[in-house]
Formats: sequence, structure tokens, C-alpha cells
Amino acid sequence: MTTPLIYDIVLRNGTVIDGTGAPRYMADIAINGDRIAAIRSPGTLKGRQTINIEGLVVSPGFIDVHTHDDRLVLIDPSMQPKVSQGIATVVVGNCGISLSPLKLTTSDPVPPLNLLGSKQDFVFDSMRDYIKAVNQAVPAVNVVALVGHSTLRVAVMDDLDRPTSAEETQQMRSILRKALAEGAAGLSSGLYYQPANAAEMDELVELAKEASHAGGIYTTHMRDEDDFVMESLQETFETGRRAEVPVVISHHKCAGRKNWGRSVDTLRVIEQAAATQEIHVDAYPYSACSTVLRADAIDESIRIIITWSTPCPEVAGRDLADIAAEWQISQHEACERLSPAGAVYFDMSEEDVQRILAHPLVMIGSDGIPHDSHPHPRLWGTFPRVLGHYSRDIGLFSLEEAVRKMTSLPAQRFGLTKRGTIANDHFADLVVFDPTTISDAATFEQPIAPAVGVTLLLVNGQVAYSTRPDLASQRNGRFLTRSGMSTPLPT
Repeated sequence: MTTPLIYDIVLRNGTVIDGTGAPRYMADIAINGDRIAAIRSPGTLKGRQTINIEGLVVSPGFIDVHTHDDRLVLIDPSMQPKVSQGIATVVVGNCGISLSPLKLTTSDPVPPLNLLGSKQDFVFDSMRDYIKAVNQAVPAVNVVALVGHSTLRVAVMDDLDRPTSAEETQQMRSILRKALAEGAAGLSSGLYYQPANAAEMDELVELAKEASHAGGIYTTHMRDEDDFVMESLQETFETGRRAEVPVVISHHKCAGRKNWGRSVDTLRVIEQAAATQEIHVDAYPYSACSTVLRADAIDESIRIIITWSTPCPEVAGRDLADIAAEWQISQHEACERLSPAGAVYFDMSEEDVQRILAHPLVMIGSDGIPHDSHPHPRLWGTFPRVLGHYSRDIGLFSLEEAVRKMTSLPAQRFGLTKRGTIANDHFADLVVFDPTTISDAATFEQPIAPAVGVTLLLVNGQVAYSTRPDLASQRNGRFLTRSGMSTPLPT
């Protein structure tokens, strides 16, 4: 008689949603080391540690494709805002801003690079050094890094309010090529922001070609998400075509009241482009965005919450309109007095948010800004909000489809092999949650609050987060390359 195998960990009697979009099923999942070792009928596997998850869903650990966690993974590697949502992997370096490769010695970072930290935080003049720091910190989550276009511009230019010269473009290409060789996943841009706004398409194409040659990706916070959103989409498509690189449109939206409803048209042209080139989209489940406070973004018909202010830190969490009224000045004058600062802008329609979230090309990304004093609630609530409010409560899509948007779709798009699905020999990034209770607890008024319903998260086979007192957690995240494996430091 054959003696049954005994595995390191067995998750017993779970409802498996495997990340592919396929229907759920009941099973035991066994883990040895950092891999899934077996998937069998309920109650059939034995483990040195057996965790009964009957009545709960087990799915691949979520992949947050749009974060600004570059510094958070170093200074707070427990990553509570993310692991409490079931997030196993974060993609950093979005919107054209990345902590590396850039070393600042004489001046503070220009907005929006200051969303990542101060001058003393920009100390990584190579991706290799950043990877080393991540692996030494051992964050609770895996880390994938993009190289920011604005970061490259700051590194080589003395004046950001102009296109690059041919020599500067080549300098940027060289820095990017090295970063990609050392483990970066691709290039991001933030053409909406001042450091990159003067960049011409040729500059972006030349850099995106480097990402293409390395097998990487190009993600973009487009030049405009308001009145000229259609023109910005066409610029994005052409950049991707000319560079022959896969493209992700960041946090797609139709901002400003007069643009509400235009997602019908934007999604139509995205679909048309995706028929002939690799195009995907990320989005978050809220009708308010968050970024730096900008005078040209102030519309007195929408609500604006201040998330941080250097000269007036005491106003974080208050409405700009209330601050301006108290000071007896206009909102634009208040903006000038508060800056540098950050803000939440209620500039989207719920109908557009739902239409975008439901589209099959759309992945989920939080776009949370972890260093804000009063952050947007998406930092703590994005993934449970999709699973709870949008999938379960209003039925926007099935739970299987919601999980696909958070797991296999981003793993495929970012080249993370053997992650994002539950299968034998895949990495044991697994989240267990209660589908009847999972929900976001963070609000615009109280934005720092762990989600409800996530009971367990394993990252590379180790417990990273648990609400059960008998399960101790430990950090076991890794820096990941496009292969999805942990990255040995380049020599």
C-alpha cells in the first residue's frame, strides 16, 4: 500500500477560482516550498500544516498592475495596505515616475516625482541598486519595476520644458537599456505631467523601442484624459505601433463633466486598435482620481479633497472649497498657497467607471499613493471593492471574471510566468477570501482601513497575511523579472 505524500501546507476544502475565468470548483491545494505541488479532490491531501478553508474562495494572489509603491516596499516592507487586500505582486514605476534609475544630489524632485519621496530617497542611479535594496528589504509582496520616462528626463536634461535633443534621447536610451537588462519590465510615461509634457512622439517611440527589444512593455498615463482623450488615445496607439511594443493605457477615464459618457467611444477605438496591436487597459473602481494639486485641474463644479500639503499639512483631508471659503480667497488662490500638495478630484461618472471596469481588456490597478497624509481610499480598498461591490453586490461581472482581471490577465501582460493562475508547479501566490463578506472598508473620509473578508494570503508559499491568530506571517516577496522568477542580482 502506497503511503500518501505529506506536503508542507495543504489548503483543504476550498472553492477554487483559478484565475483563467473558468468556473469554480472544490479542491485541496498542496504546497511544497514556493510552488503548488498538487490539486486534488476535497479532503484527499495531507500536510504538515493543514488549513481548512471550507466555505471560502482560494484564488491566485492578486497583481496590482498600477502602483506608486517604489519607496513603500523599502521603508515599510510589511506592505499592509496591499497584503490586507490579497495583493501578492505590485508593479511600481508607473505614470512616468520611478525611484530608479535616478540619483538626486542638489535639488528636490519635481512634481510628480515628489509623490515617491524627497531628494534623499532618490539614491538609486541604477536598477541593479534598486533591485538589491528590494531584495534586502524582503517585502511581503513581489515587486515588478517599470522605468519612468520622466525619471529619465530628469536624469539627463537641464530644462524639462522642451523636447530632447538627439544626444539626450540617446543618453536616455542607454540608461533605459541598462535598466531593462538589469531586470526592469518596461517603460512608463506620464505625458500629462510637466516633466514629460514637452516630449514629442519621436522621443517616446525611440525609448519604447528599447522596451520592445528587451521583450518589455510600455504603459502610459496619457497626455490628456479630458477633452482631448481621443487624440491622446491615437497618440498612444501610434507610439505602440511604431515601437512594436505592447501598450497598457493607465487608469483609463473620461474626466470632466462634459466628457462623461465618452467611454462608449473610447472603448470602441481601443477595441479597434487591439485588433491589430497589443493594447490593454488598467482601471480602479472609483469615480475620483488622485494626484498632485494643479491649478489647471481645478473646476469649482467638482469636489476636491486635499491629501497632503507641504506648507499647510494640517489641512490634509479637508475640501479645497472649504479651505478657500475659510481663507476668503478663490480656490485657485488657495491652490497656490497650499502647493506643493496633493488632491483627490471627483471628476468621473459612475457609469463610465462601470463600463470601463467591465471591459474584457481591462485589468485592475489601485494607483494608490502611499505617502499621502490622507490618501485616496483606493490604496487600501481597490481589490475588495471590485470583488464585493462591483461583482457580488451589483453584478457587473462574475467573480471568476473579476479574479481573471486581477490575476491571469496581468500576469500574461507583464510576462510573469507561472503566476496568476492556480496550476501544478506554479508559484504559490494564493489568497483566501469570503465571497459573501469581502468588501472595502476605506472611505474618502476615513481612507486608512483594512478590507473585510480577506482571511489569508500566501506569497511564494509562505503566509504573508492572515486574520487567524494561529497562523504567523512572514515576509517572502521577491523582485520579479518578466520571467516571473526571482531575480539574481546582476554582476
